[in-house]
Amino acid sequence: MLCVRFSSIGDVLLTTPLLRALQHRHPDARVCFVTKRAHVPLVSDNPHVHEVVALEPGESIRSLARRLRAWQPTDGLDLHGSLRSLALRLLVRCRWSGYAKRKPARTALIAAKLDFYGHHVPVAERYFAATRRLDVYPDGGSPEFFLGAAARQRVQEWLAARGLEGRPFTALAPGAAHATKRWPLPHWRALAERLRDLGQRVVAVGSAADRDAAAALAPLAENAAGDFSLQETGGLLARAAVVVSGDTGVMHMATGVGTPVVALFGPTVEAFGFFPYASRALVLERDLGCRPCSAMGSARCPLGHHRCLVDILPDEVLAAVGRLVA
Repeated sequence: MLCVRFSSIGDVLLTTPLLRALQHRHPDARVCFVTKRAHVPLVSDNPHVHEVVALEPGESIRSLARRLRAWQPTDGLDLHGSLRSLALRLLVRCRWSGYAKRKPARTALIAAKLDFYGHHVPVAERYFAATRRLDVYPDGGSPEFFLGAAARQRVQEWLAARGLEGRPFTALAPGAAHATKRWPLPHWRALAERLRDLGQRVVAVGSAADRDAAAALAPLAENAAGDFSLQETGGLLARAAVVVSGDTGVMHMATGVGTPVVALFGPTVEAFGFFPYASRALVLERDLGCRPCSAMGSARCPLGHHRCLVDILPDEVLAAVGRLVA
């Protein structure tokens, strides 16, 4: 059986409840997960996946299809719903099924603030529309991010070198791919200061693109942004007492390793389906008439004030952290 989700970090991890339920319902099924090369580590150690096939950088869908046909799949689950995955469905003949991305409802909510979603169903559960014919349904469990031994070892060594081995710390993720998803850096710094004043250690996490944002928290926080692979970042998040993040991949990685999350939502909203799923989490947001303003964030606030995140103050986030670690 093929499960196709090319990107991105959060979307791939949100398929893992389906992978778990699928394996439990059909233990003899052999599951091949198809994703971009960069996202392979998110599922490479998942025990519910038998093989991961990577779409290599620059590789054509025709080439990928040729490799997948050798698998002789009987079923295919299109969990991406893109032109690329549609092409794959045409090139690899088997019983395909997919799910509704609900783009018209999303567009109406952004453009006219009209909510046609009705009941807000998380994306992790929307994926299960593809498995109804297989009698597979959500089990209520959270996403899973399985880590290899090498990643755990690297994190242990990094923490030991900084005197953090065996000590609780808070992980902060100040970066995001789009500017409107980023909590203001002065707020991040104020939060780090308050945590330090309470005697707590802080580690800033993220990708190489987030290194400058994380560096702005020095010397209040250890900077791990860009130093770790995906699995190593997951290993670091697994050792944190709590994670503070925006609506980013880091948030979903934290839920996947079982760490409590304080999630800061600005331009995006619950109806889109990407709130922390079935996890110990607190979501902080502001009820503003201008939200949502985009599907995935944008380069600037359309109204110029960015109140959706500016108005979430450090003391409120600190209180949420306290509730999760109490």
